[in-house]
Amino acid sequence: MSAEYDVEFVEREERDARFLVQGITPAFANGIRRAMLADVPTMAIDTVRFVENSSVMFDEQLALRLGLVPLTTPPVGEFVEDDTVTLSIDVEGPATAYSGDLVSSDDLVQPADENVPIIDLKDGQRLEAEADAVLDRGKDHAKHQGGVAVGYRHLQRVAAVEDLPEFEDPDRRIVRGVIEEDGELVPTSEFDHDLSNRYPGKEVTLEDVPNSFVFHVETDGSFSVEELVTRAADTIESRATELENAVQL
Repeated sequence: MSAEYDVEFVEREERDARFLVQGITPAFANGIRRAMLADVPTMAIDTVRFVENSSVMFDEQLALRLGLVPLTTPPVGEFVEDDTVTLSIDVEGPATAYSGDLVSSDDLVQPADENVPIIDLKDGQRLEAEADAVLDRGKDHAKHQGGVAVGYRHLQRVAAVEDLPEFEDPDRRIVRGVIEEDGELVPTSEFDHDLSNRYPGKEVTLEDVPNSFVFHVETDGSFSVEELVTRAADTIESRATELENAVQL
């Protein structure tokens, strides 16, 4: 794959990254995006058993909130789809129950964030429950989407062609994402997305770079951006292999 595709990170954090992929078609770029959203299994709470709920919120509402708490997803091979991990919570008011109050039966499956509020409990109120988390895919339920923001844009090449006529004020020209300038990648946030700030007094040209796409990926903490992209690519490869084997039968 390294011989065919060129990948370069523009911005890189564990949960939020922007990277350029060159040498791929628009169809493949969209396939990667869809795989990140729909095909990568993540852990999420699926079933909740309430022992006590004397809060002002119905059981069903609390179960929905618990289901949307992002959970860390174990490495490939540790779990298979429909495997279950049990989490419990027991909080008595006056206090706020947070995702960090969930206690897991497996160290590999923990709340990705500890400060997600679940319910504000008043004096004398209590929330005690046990929940089962399962491994499933985003195409079956949105709570299993590890990518909370996944998108891409064409890489755009910018060049200053000539000076504007004297006394002519430049019009604002808004672009978003990443531009290529003399072979360098520049996030448009550096000049407030306005090319007139980057090239004052200049007339510029802007064109899409063929088969070059800048992805912006943010995860919910189930795993890192790198792992989400890698697992998405693995699902595409697996489906392609299945199709190839089916055609050969």
